[in-house]
Parts: sequence; C-alpha cells; structure tokens
Amino acid sequence: MSSSYVIQQAPFVVPTTDGKLIEEHVGRVISNEPGLSIAHMVAPSGWSEPFQTPEFDEYTMLVRGRKQIEIDGETITLKVGESLLVRKGARVRYSNPFEEEAEYWSVCVPAFSPDLVNREENTGS
Repeated sequence: MSSSYVIQQAPFVVPTTDGKLIEEHVGRVISNEPGLSIAHMVAPSGWSEPFQTPEFDEYTMLVRGRKQIEIDGETITLKVGESLLVRKGARVRYSNPFEEEAEYWSVCVPAFSPDLVNREENTGS
C-alpha cells in the first residue's frame, strides 16, 4: 500500500439512538484527521436534534429529500442539489420534519468532535 493515498473501504458508523445513519469516511475517529471530517448521513422522517453552536464550519450537500435548518433565528429548507455552509459560532438546529428521508454529505472544518459541537439541552425551542 502506498503512503501517497488512503482508500476508505469501511467507514465508521457512529452509534446513534435517534435513527439517523452517520458514516464517517474521514475524520477524528476513522482516520485520525483533526482538520477535516467527511460523513455520509441519512436522517429519517421526523428526525431532529437540539440547537448547537459548533466551533467548526459545516458544509452540507443534499442528495435526496429535504432538510430543515434553523440558523440564528432564520429557517431554511435545503433541497436536492443544493449545498449550505453554516459558519462556526452560528446557533443552528438541523431537522427533517418531512415525510421522506434526507440523505446528505457533511464536511466539517476542523473535524467534527462532540467537544466542539456545543449542543444545548433539548428544550424544544
């Protein structure tokens, strides 16, 4: 195997309790990359997570379905073929209130870490 490249054949499947599929292809866990993470995700219908104020930029590219994002008091719906950058320090909540699954790729710079996401208590607001 060459030291010039790495092929990822078995992404790390992040354990979740909310039905969301998260497959890390590049990042802190799977490849010891602190500067960048790349994950494939599938959010089921009805999925949501608490507000957060991450210490990383997050790029999202939607490939199937729709995804709702609340950013600093504004709500947008990301559609197939669209991409979004949420800059670090923004207060954001991701959800899928729609009937179909939402499939997307997420890139975080620096790499995603539970210590950097700063999730709020789930108060429903």
